[in-house]
Order: sequence, then structure tokens, then C-alpha cells
Amino acid sequence: MKLNDALKFGSCISKTIARDIFRLLLNYRDISASEAASRLGVHIQTVQDFLETLAELGILEKNEAGERKRPYFRYSLKSPVISFEINLEDELKDHAANSPGEMGIRERKNSGILFTTSRNGQYFSSVTILTGKGRERKEKRINLTTSQGKFLFNLPFPEADFLTPVEICEKAEVENENLSEILDLINELIENKVIEVK
Repeated sequence: MKLNDALKFGSCISKTIARDIFRLLLNYRDISASEAASRLGVHIQTVQDFLETLAELGILEKNEAGERKRPYFRYSLKSPVISFEINLEDELKDHAANSPGEMGIRERKNSGILFTTSRNGQYFSSVTILTGKGRERKEKRINLTTSQGKFLFNLPFPEADFLTPVEICEKAEVENENLSEILDLINELIENKVIEVK
């Protein structure tokens, strides 16, 4: 299942009516939104939205019925067991992590960023990004992992030569296994115009 579908499913089953609707779906061969709504004493649109979402996700079978003047839909469970798997690697992994050695980076001049140093002074513990001017000025504070803090502590200055993330990691003595979290931070800082790319 795609992550966005799982989020829809999670939103759906978190509703207070979820348990009761699933009980009806389990006990009835099929049921319409109006039947379920009247049985549960809730608004038909609430039930309709719930059933439609589950049908879109492939959890319910949706069939048109025509025994009334106006066609309507009846819903039934495809299976009494609902299970799904989400591959977070495919869904969320930054694909730039596949070729981190190709990107030269350094701090952008006048980037509007404030670094907070750790107690021992060996790395940064957080960064604060400043955007806007005057009264419209906003701050975004990012707490850093130790690896991210060491990485940024060794980020080339605006006038220095560009280095790749791998080169900076080596200089900062950051393990390669932490490269994905480093790249996540780099992407955030590129978007906020704190890091420039060669």
C-alpha cells in the first residue's frame, strides 16, 4: 500500500463510527450508506464518505443496485482480514542518497542562519534559519542530531571551495550510515537558501 493510501485509511478508521460500521459490514452480506446511517443514527454523508474511502482503497466491494427509482451503491467487505505493507524505502528515501558524491556544497553568503554550538564546542546542536524582514521576520529552529551537528560544523564557508557531502562527512568523522539524515538536512537547507550547490 502506498503511504498516502495508508494515511487515508488511518484517518478513516480513527473516526468514532469506524468500529460500528465495520461490525455492520461484517454482519451484513452488503449494506448501503443510508441503511448503515439509519442503523447507527448518524448523518448519511458521514457514512457515505467512510464507505467511499474504503472502496477507493480496495477494502470494500462497491456494487450499483437498481431496485429503487434512483440507482445507489451497496458495499461489502472483500475480506474480514485487512492487512497492508508500506515500503518506506520506496516511499520516502531520498533518492539523492544514491549519488551523494556528485554534489558540491558550501554555506551560502548572507544566508541568514544562526548556529548554536554544543556544550563541548565540538559541533552544532541546532540551527536557526531567519526569513523575512522587520516585523515579518520569522525564525525556524532545527535541532540537530550529533552527526548533523558535526557535519554542519565542517561545512565549507561561503568563500571556501565546494566539498561533497561524503568529503565533509570524512572530515567531520561522521559514519556513512548517517548519510541519509545528512542529506535530509542538506535538502532542507538548500530549500531555505542556506546551502549553495555547485
